[in-house]
Amino acid sequence: MTTPIRVLVWGENHHEKHDATPQRLYPDTMHGTIAAGLREVLGDRVVVETATLDDDEHGLTEERLAQTDVLLWWGHMRHDAVDDAVVERVRKHVLSGMGLIPLHSAHFSKIFISLMGTTCSLRWRQAQDRELVWTVAPTHPIAEGVPQPIVIPAQEMYGEFFDVPTPDDLVFVSGFSGGEVFRSGMTFSRGHGRIFYFSPGDQDYPVYHDPSIKLVLANAVRWAHQSRPRVIPEIGMYLENDFGVAREWDGSAL
Repeated sequence: MTTPIRVLVWGENHHEKHDATPQRLYPDTMHGTIAAGLREVLGDRVVVETATLDDDEHGLTEERLAQTDVLLWWGHMRHDAVDDAVVERVRKHVLSGMGLIPLHSAHFSKIFISLMGTTCSLRWRQAQDRELVWTVAPTHPIAEGVPQPIVIPAQEMYGEFFDVPTPDDLVFVSGFSGGEVFRSGMTFSRGHGRIFYFSPGDQDYPVYHDPSIKLVLANAVRWAHQSRPRVIPEIGMYLENDFGVAREWDGSAL
């Protein structure tokens, strides 16, 4: 029997506590709804847990990350509240092979910015735009079975220019009723890890209840998962000895 993919859905869980609209749309929280969608689509192929900002160490302890194959991340209002030490811990695990799927406003999360090395800024407008999510890489595994296009009747507009590095793959491009376009689904590789950024999913709209969005996220989890053993990267320095031959510095005094 195939070992199930171990998935952790991380949610900021701020809007669900303080704002009426997300509370109405997501009575089981946004992260809970995303997790339920993955279980619905993937069944026993996954084991899905959730964590939030207010958990001890944000629910992202070393032990828990070591037991996570793919991490989904939704954040918006409280990016600055995420502890830098936890961000570095997550980053190390991504570099070692853990999959990462930043969602919507997680483009401004500390972990995504640290992995991209750019501002990750974009244009936006909150005006109930219709969004059409077009597949531009139909043979990519994340696009498997996804309708063309995905129609989201109302959504926050994200528009170009999106300040991220050139992606490995551009899978989806969105068009909005205001005329803007946006690279809404992109893959990146960092170290041994696979990253898929996907933009649809503002807290004021029921996007994560959409069957097509559930399918995209399920496909992304399967794509981001890698079964090979995790290798935590170590950063070392190399010096030259008296004969000009490189040796690794062991941390001792020079």
